[in-house]
Amino acid sequence: MRLVIFDLDDTLVVEQASAEAAFLETCELAKARYGIDPQTLHSTVRETCRTFWHRSPARAYCLAIGISSWEGLWARFAGNDENLELLRDWAPTYRRNSWYEALRKHGVDDETFAVRLAEEFAANRSKRHVVYDDVPAVLKSLKQSYGLGLLTNGVPDMQREKIDAAGIGVYFDEIVISGEVGVGKPNPQIYEIILSRFGVPPNEAVMIGDSLRSDVKGAQAVGVKAVWLNRLKESRDDTIIPDFEVSNLKELKEAFEQSASPGVEPAVRLTRQRALPSGRRE
Repeated sequence: MRLVIFDLDDTLVVEQASAEAAFLETCELAKARYGIDPQTLHSTVRETCRTFWHRSPARAYCLAIGISSWEGLWARFAGNDENLELLRDWAPTYRRNSWYEALRKHGVDDETFAVRLAEEFAANRSKRHVVYDDVPAVLKSLKQSYGLGLLTNGVPDMQREKIDAAGIGVYFDEIVISGEVGVGKPNPQIYEIILSRFGVPPNEAVMIGDSLRSDVKGAQAVGVKAVWLNRLKESRDDTIIPDFEVSNLKELKEAFEQSASPGVEPAVRLTRQRALPSGRRE
């Protein structure tokens, strides 16, 4: 094995929990002004933003590169791509409407306050770029023996901000962001792009990520072995079977050793369990 490819969100950096914390901090403002329960408003705005997100003028692009509705609430959509320009022009309306409609569902008709909440959420999310505790040491160790690649879905400026703020960009020889190449995981094309940049055949690479659909199934479709990083110890069925399953990055060393030894069982045994949703992006 010559190449190790990592996913970014909820593999190296904390995404869903960071977004939730930013939502709740923002919703505290609504509690202070109008007495709305923050957790309840959080759930409501997640519903309203999904509804408006499906009406995006660049819907096909968003689906192709894998942008979630909550990411659309804080991404700047910087860049010259015509789809990014459409999203950049539309984003202020999307954010205002998402928060305004959520407030209205709780009996509050205050568009000015909705705009404030939209701005506060973007600021609150932008200040939260946290890596998991096991990330720096594992990346530093792997870099001594393998080429390291980062393969992530999302808006270019937003993903670059996460990478830079988390301080992990220095570990990677190549970084491929779906929004920069126009196609995202699990499309085999994006895996072929990163393999070509390293000049490495599929059988000499391994993909590590938290999504069974995007990271495991996508990688295996082009012949790359896949490690499912199951930090939350969720269950699954055998619809998608990773080559290895680990609960943290420190277990990768054992998984790689097992992979290099023919006839040896995977580092973490996989059991037949219930299915998970195919993806977490909204």
